[in-house]
Amino acid sequence: MKNSRRDFVKHSGLAASGLILSPWAANAFAGQSLVGDTLKVALIGCGGRGTGAITQALSTKENIKLVAMADVFRDRLDDCYGNLMKSRAKDASAKAIPISQKVDVPEDHKFVGFDAYKKAMALADVVILTTPPGFRPPYFEEAVAQGKQIFMEKPVATDPAGIQRVLAAAKIAKQKKLNVVVGLQRHYQNSYRELMKRVQDGQIGDIVSASCWWNNDGVWVKPRKEGQTEMDYQLRNWYYFNWMCGDHITEQHIHNIDVINWAKNGYPVKARGTGGREVRKGKNYGEIFDHHIVEYEYADGTILNSQCRHIPGTWTKVDEHVIGTKGKIHFDSAKIFDYKGNAQYAFDKKTKENNPYQTEHDELWATVAAGEYKFADAENGAYSTMTSILGRMATYSGQVIEWDKAINSGLNIAPSTFSWDADMPSKPDANGLYAVAVPGKTKYF
Repeated sequence: MKNSRRDFVKHSGLAASGLILSPWAANAFAGQSLVGDTLKVALIGCGGRGTGAITQALSTKENIKLVAMADVFRDRLDDCYGNLMKSRAKDASAKAIPISQKVDVPEDHKFVGFDAYKKAMALADVVILTTPPGFRPPYFEEAVAQGKQIFMEKPVATDPAGIQRVLAAAKIAKQKKLNVVVGLQRHYQNSYRELMKRVQDGQIGDIVSASCWWNNDGVWVKPRKEGQTEMDYQLRNWYYFNWMCGDHITEQHIHNIDVINWAKNGYPVKARGTGGREVRKGKNYGEIFDHHIVEYEYADGTILNSQCRHIPGTWTKVDEHVIGTKGKIHFDSAKIFDYKGNAQYAFDKKTKENNPYQTEHDELWATVAAGEYKFADAENGAYSTMTSILGRMATYSGQVIEWDKAINSGLNIAPSTFSWDADMPSKPDANGLYAVAVPGKTKYF
């Protein structure tokens, strides 16, 4: 039997969650329209991705104003605001116009701290959630509770408990008809859309196996500064702590994994794998691995071989391949081949490719401006995030990890409270080193 998206909704734990929508929540936005109004947007998370996302939002042709900003760090907010005031975007006539024309954020609309997001959201029609991933579940819940249209970056959580929170909020978002776009931008890329149509039309036959890669040098490091609390340090160096990042298999490789789920129109039922830290050693690198190799298995027996690696000086590959009974697809080159190596189809990337980061905002904002409801990305965002978490649990433990056990495990790796003096789930030892998972010793079940 096919393991489809609908099947996973049934087994995700939502059925037992007791989720009941109040009459207010069900009807609060019925008949309410933003057509013709200036759309007010709040940016929640003002780092590099937040600056990019709000620039793309303000570069659409819609009548938009940035009216509020929120971050836990004032310097990040100020840097973002300064960059926006200097940036330019092209209007419909390709004329460069200052982004600052669409920015109206007075000092009392700049919010800093762990509760800043609630205050900023209250001033907006649409919210952009671009904090590190560990904050995504509670921020998404709040945005849905406040009835906002939403763009949120991937991944949408870092543990199974967070996944369940996102799935529950996604259900309410659908009932409220709130548009939700998740930053898995390949879904908005012309070449991927065309190739997926051909998969669905049967051009490569039944999918029998797949491979995907995100192998490159790695990312930035933020060394500890004198006087930082542990929370302060981990938020500044967030990529290296699982409660904030989920490890690079979740934060980054999710893009490639999601493509295979998209092609399969479903999600794996189990994962097994290996991983570790070859070069990512020392006190600056928190607790994450530098490589993961995972074999995912889908319900029909299809195997996905997944690789992600952050090791400088090694070969680089970011791509997805899908093998069918009639042919195979290489997504990066946007080509379909037969089994003699002949190209059966090639997407014209030179003339037909788009910027998917811009397109996801163009389509979301046009939909909101028209008063329409089209986008419900949160559920797939949650399940593809869970797929990456499944892989991480497999590589950390060396166990075969089954989907149903993992997603319903209640595993929660976040701090119990968000404050500067919070008791952190991972703490350094006397030498400044953090505990790292050991396959064969780390256990989940």
